[in-house]
Amino acid sequence: MNLSRTSAGINDAPGLLYAGFNQDYGCFAIGLDTGFRVYNCHPLINQAKNESDDGGIGLVEMLYRTNYLALVGGGRNPRYPPNKVIIYDSIKAKPVFELEYKNYKYKKRIYPIFYLYIYIYLYRLTVVLQNKVFVYHFSLPPQLLHKFETCDNEKGLAAVSTSSSHAILIIPGRQKGQLQIIDLNSLGYYISVGESDHNGPPALPPLLTSESTNSATSLSNNNHSNGNGINGNTRRSINVSIIPAHTGKLSCLSLNQDGSRCATTSDKGTLIRVYNTATCALLHELRRGVDRAEIYAIAFNQESTRLCISSDKGTIHIFNLDPSVVTHMDHKPRGPTYGEVVTYPTQSPSNYGLTNSGNRGSAFSFMKDLLPKYFSSEWSFANAKIPTESRCLVAFGEQKNSIIAICADGTCYKYYFDPRNGGECTRESFERFLKD
Repeated sequence: MNLSRTSAGINDAPGLLYAGFNQDYGCFAIGLDTGFRVYNCHPLINQAKNESDDGGIGLVEMLYRTNYLALVGGGRNPRYPPNKVIIYDSIKAKPVFELEYKNYKYKKRIYPIFYLYIYIYLYRLTVVLQNKVFVYHFSLPPQLLHKFETCDNEKGLAAVSTSSSHAILIIPGRQKGQLQIIDLNSLGYYISVGESDHNGPPALPPLLTSESTNSATSLSNNNHSNGNGINGNTRRSINVSIIPAHTGKLSCLSLNQDGSRCATTSDKGTLIRVYNTATCALLHELRRGVDRAEIYAIAFNQESTRLCISSDKGTIHIFNLDPSVVTHMDHKPRGPTYGEVVTYPTQSPSNYGLTNSGNRGSAFSFMKDLLPKYFSSEWSFANAKIPTESRCLVAFGEQKNSIIAICADGTCYKYYFDPRNGGECTRESFERFLKD
């Protein structure tokens, strides 16, 4: 959640520039105008910090719970130039290497790099610019595997799966509303299943742990390969699929852990669509609401049976994706059965029953062939309300049936939801990780 790219709220904590979870949602990092901090989620503990008057950090990306972080300068006094990615070793308290991105030509004009986002997953380093995406093999020096074109991507939208056997990257397409699904293993440097630990974070890249690196290595994007293959000598067959996900511009993306499912929303923020990344088939279309909203985060649970989102409405929504998780079936799904005498409902459409997936549905859903698509929508199974309606990130917690929200006002909320009946979540705890 890059707080500097969206309008600030009246309750925002001063000096907070960025907040983001690590790959397994067990930790989160924040960027400040004085540096950065890393917190453990369960319990909420400040594990590491690097703060000084040297300047601000606008982006912090963690590599699981390792000592490597990717940093980009930010704020009024950036610690590093905003067009550089710094790979930082928190144990040695110094940069390992940096990547610099100079101005580049786009549509026959020179555009400065104002938008720079970073993602680290396994042995891949992904750098997202306003309309380009660079994918590197995470080593020293980093090897450029490929670069992709996108439409204007001011939010730096991208997501990478954490599975080594099914490494998937999703980014916006070249046209508005399109989604690109990229098989990262088709780019080269294939990582076998045996090279990662499925019960925890993967082994560190061996080239980065070498003691021979005594100082940071500076690299310019102009000195890398041309993106057609390793060293630019051979062209590889890249596995890329295109999905026309929405008619409007994409606003948020997410992948489940094994890369088999992805979720998207548009700038309208009313519908969340879930796709199969292998077949590009639409699996679910979920409705957040009818009013336009900005979606801040989408997260799958570990089993990919549920999905949660947060928006600028101050509400967290939880959806069921697998009917098998619905254990309470006393509520029959809406709709008549064969031979049943139908009495047309007199209730308003705001009264909901449960659909076959366990989500709420309209009371008029049995007339979905006659009524607009709205009446066949699936609404959230459970929800939680952020009291201050602050901008927040949300994820499923380590405890069963729990969710965690990290808010721009420097607070952290933990909620539990009823897996049988859904409805309003119960607030378990409230803590302030960043005081005024």
